[in-house]
Amino acid sequence: MTYHPEDRRRWHTEPPKDPRRGEFPRDRARVVHSSALRRLSAKTQVVGPASDEFVRNRLTHSLEVAQVGRELGSALGCDPDVVDTACLAHDLGHPPFGHNGEGALDEICAGIGGFEGNAQTLRLLTRLEPKVVGPQRGYGLNLTRASLDACTKYPWTRGEGGKFGVYDDDLEVFTWLRAGAPSGSRRCIEAQVMDLADDVAYSVHDVEDAVVSGRFDPRMLEDDDETARIVAQARDWYLPGVPEPDIAAGLDRLRHDPAWVSAFTGDYASLAALKNMASQLIGRFVRSAESATRAAVDGDPALPLTRYRADLVVPDETAVEIAVLKGLAAVYVMTVEDRQPVYALQRELLMELVQVLEDRAPKALDLPYALAWSAAGDDAGRLRAVIDQVASLTDARAVAWHREVTGRTG
Repeated sequence: MTYHPEDRRRWHTEPPKDPRRGEFPRDRARVVHSSALRRLSAKTQVVGPASDEFVRNRLTHSLEVAQVGRELGSALGCDPDVVDTACLAHDLGHPPFGHNGEGALDEICAGIGGFEGNAQTLRLLTRLEPKVVGPQRGYGLNLTRASLDACTKYPWTRGEGGKFGVYDDDLEVFTWLRAGAPSGSRRCIEAQVMDLADDVAYSVHDVEDAVVSGRFDPRMLEDDDETARIVAQARDWYLPGVPEPDIAAGLDRLRHDPAWVSAFTGDYASLAALKNMASQLIGRFVRSAESATRAAVDGDPALPLTRYRADLVVPDETAVEIAVLKGLAAVYVMTVEDRQPVYALQRELLMELVQVLEDRAPKALDLPYALAWSAAGDDAGRLRAVIDQVASLTDARAVAWHREVTGRTG
């Protein structure tokens, strides 16, 4: 099954372009050249981008996700540009301060449908990012149906699950891009590849960052109490219902991988060994999913797996190992005591900034958001315009703008 002409269709019809360029490479180029992608360089991944010159930010993370996803997608027969586009775009909707900022904005938006980074990504791709403009509205990057569907990690609205991928006022384009999906919540395989690539990249690289930053010393795993903390964290956050012995077995498998770094000194050789560990673990997870997916396909397993021809299969042991790495990062980076006051200040900052901008809108807003605020028909639409503005900010601009409008420096 190859891609159908409908997969290459765009929601808003555009004038003919250079026929030598395919529609999917054009999608990828639009994301690469977008202002939203550039802003990710100054948005938090796990810790703030200004806190350390080594740690990942949202942009470097997205580039790494794209590398993982492109290789896995290509091995399965997906169009590599569709997968690349989805991977590069998957975090575009994230607000300042990562998931902490996302939670603050969701609280503010409780009465208007909430805030979710993935739904904001769809809104940005189809409405906010300046590229294609029609008579009545902007159409964002106006990507093809296949690429937009691949970017949709959670193809449902707020009431259908915890995380979600579309706000109610973006349902029109969502319904269009989902045309051809066999069921309401099933994801195309390109979106599944993007999702796994995201999990693989951040689970492995968050551990790498934790080691280099000194937050995690691999020798800690020699302590049974420390391994128990990791197992419990992985269970509580990522593997509810999975027995602890199965999670502990996953950690043990990782520790006995030939590439696992059991001690880190910070010299050139240990840095190289750590990088090799990251590479080998990524390869381990990707090969596992590729093999399991091919084995589960009905018919010729060599045929390209595109759109809804197959679902990605991640073996249970692989899923546990990925979750264990995420649990490790959660223990030594996300939940440590010194992060909690920072998280509280970030939430307070965003809430105060939204309140001040609401009070001073539309004059206080950048012009595109001021125009959206003025065109809104009700208070919900006006608040959404303010939220769109705040969500677009980098960490540094959010801090600077808060300081400017409140007169406070701390």
